[in-house]
Amino acid sequence: MLTDQTRAKIKKLKIYTKRIMQSNLCGDYLSAFKGSGLEFDQLRDYQHGDDVRFIDWNSSAKMDKIMIKRYIQERDRTIIVAVDVSASGNYSSHQELRKEVAANLAATLSFIAHLNKDKIGALLFTDRVEQWIAPSRGIAHISNILETMYAHTPRHATTSIETALRFLVSLKQRNAVVFFISDWIDNHERYAHLLKVAGCKYDFIGVRLGDACEQQFPDIGLLDVVDPETGGVATIDTRGNHNQVNRFLSAHHQEHTHLFNKHRIDLLDIPLDQPFITPLIKFFSSRVKRQI
Repeated sequence: MLTDQTRAKIKKLKIYTKRIMQSNLCGDYLSAFKGSGLEFDQLRDYQHGDDVRFIDWNSSAKMDKIMIKRYIQERDRTIIVAVDVSASGNYSSHQELRKEVAANLAATLSFIAHLNKDKIGALLFTDRVEQWIAPSRGIAHISNILETMYAHTPRHATTSIETALRFLVSLKQRNAVVFFISDWIDNHERYAHLLKVAGCKYDFIGVRLGDACEQQFPDIGLLDVVDPETGGVATIDTRGNHNQVNRFLSAHHQEHTHLFNKHRIDLLDIPLDQPFITPLIKFFSSRVKRQI
């Protein structure tokens, strides 16, 4: 059951999303997924007013005149938003918890897809599939997704990215774009192969929600910490040369980035200490440039 505060947040989110869709985000979103959302139609001569981003320079050089790639929008594009709802979402060194940023981002992506008449599906996971909403369209469907994002209470605490990827790979979906939202703090050796498979099957985008303390922990001496997922307790030494925590965090961050680069899968970093809309717009814009 949604609280009045959550309903007000969803209403504000819808208004906010409509506003940003009136900016360049709408065009960038549509153009960013040519592989699934836009289908190549033909090459034709450049005409005054055409978008220069769609110039085919190779064909232009061969034919000695400027040629434009023309695309038509497919009617059946599917967006799947997968969200890690494990207990690590209760952490943040900033105002909003990680789980709140994840829910807001997932809801925004879902609502953008809804406004563009795409099918939307949602997966909530911990160490197992907590909730799966099959892709569909319509105002009732998007309302169900938004309410689920904010009202769901996880039944489990730990994370298994492997389990979520295995579920996604098993789905019989065509032309799907997957936004996989998580802190990605898990043993990457367990899910590396499935990530590669998912990257081949879908237009897969890893969204990494990162806190500054997870890359550079402050020097505050000896610190007792509790793992929110397992309940394990440990004492870590954050002092100067003894700070093995930062070396571990840095190594994990680099290994994870390397894994995505190795399989040529997009990785979108969303810092918890700033609004996510700026990196989101930059991400869509960069994909548009790569498509040209």
